[in-house]
Amino acid sequence: MAPVTFRIATAADLPTILALLADDAIARSRPGYVAEPTPSVRAAFDQIAADPNNELVVGELAGEVIATLQLTYIPGLSRGGMRRALVEAVRVRSDLRGQRVGEQLMEDAMTRARARGCGMMQLTTDKRRTDAHRFYARLGFEASHEGMKRAL
Repeated sequence: MAPVTFRIATAADLPTILALLADDAIARSRPGYVAEPTPSVRAAFDQIAADPNNELVVGELAGEVIATLQLTYIPGLSRGGMRRALVEAVRVRSDLRGQRVGEQLMEDAMTRARARGCGMMQLTTDKRRTDAHRFYARLGFEASHEGMKRAL
């Protein structure tokens, strides 16, 4: 496989990012799922792009977007003021899973987080995603906390 390169997403990437997010039965079952760039999705993209503490990253292979994730850099008072990076919406195109694209994507994210002064990266993953749990554990992530969510 040719090398995967990583960069910050542009508005032109939005349809492909949404397709990556939609290539997942769990995501499609959630309220608010959209497959097309609606005005609210475009507004969310614009907010992410304008926020210096957010990055929407894409991975490219031969000029085609094949992976994505969102990084949010969070300052905090705990742990001596340590910054942390929150990673969300990690996706790799389904036909390329198992080829270490996700590992490269996460390594790129950790490099970005370290460069921003983060001492920790955290994420949540749906309890039904057992393959993802093994993947993150292989990368050194520990299931140290129980995550909780509530719709507002």
